[in-house]
Amino acid sequence: MKLTTLTQITVDGVVQGNGGPGEDRRNGCERGGWARGKGDDGTREFITQAYQRADAFLFGRWTYEMFAGSWGANEGMRAHPIGVALDGKPKYVASTTLAEPSWGDTTVLSGDLAGAIEDLKAKPGGDLLVNGSGTLVRWLLANGLVDEMTLIVVPVVLGQGARLFPEAGPDIALDLVESRVDSKGVTIQVHRPAGRPRYAAL
Repeated sequence: MKLTTLTQITVDGVVQGNGGPGEDRRNGCERGGWARGKGDDGTREFITQAYQRADAFLFGRWTYEMFAGSWGANEGMRAHPIGVALDGKPKYVASTTLAEPSWGDTTVLSGDLAGAIEDLKAKPGGDLLVNGSGTLVRWLLANGLVDEMTLIVVPVVLGQGARLFPEAGPDIALDLVESRVDSKGVTIQVHRPAGRPRYAAL
C-alpha cells in the first residue's frame, strides 16, 4: 500500500482545531474552527474521494478517538460516503496506551511502529490514508515513511496552535504532483517526498 496523508493546514502551518471552536483546545489554542465551511463542492468531493480510494486508515490516538466518537458513532455521519469508507475498512492506531479500541476493525500498533507500518505498506492494495494526526504525520515524515502528502491550504494565518512542520526538523525536498485552487481560495497541493533539498553553495 501507498502511505498518503491528507491534512487541512493554515498558511502559517497550523493543523490544530480545524473542525470546530471546541474541537482541540490543547496548549491554550482558542482559534479553532478555521476550516469549517471553507472549500467549495469540488474540494469536498476531492476529500471524499480520498477516503473512498483508501484501502485502510492509519491514525494517531487523539484523531482516532475524535473520529470514533463522530464518524464511528453518529448515525448520520456513518451514512455519509466518508463514514461508509471509514466504517467498512481496516483502521490502525499508533498508540502505546490505547488498550480497548471502541471502533470495529481497529488494530492498535505499538512497539516497533516503523516496522509495523513498513509491514502494512508491503501489503498489496491502494492507499493507507492518514487524515489529520499532525503528531503522527511529523513522525512519519521524519522517518521517511510518507509516499504522498496532500495539503489542503486554507487561506488564513492563525497565529497560534500546533504546526505540522516543527521549527527544527528534517529538511525534505518535495515534488509537486498536483495543485489546484478552488472557487473559495482553498489550495490543494499534492506532494511526493524527494530526498533532501539541494542548497546553493556559499
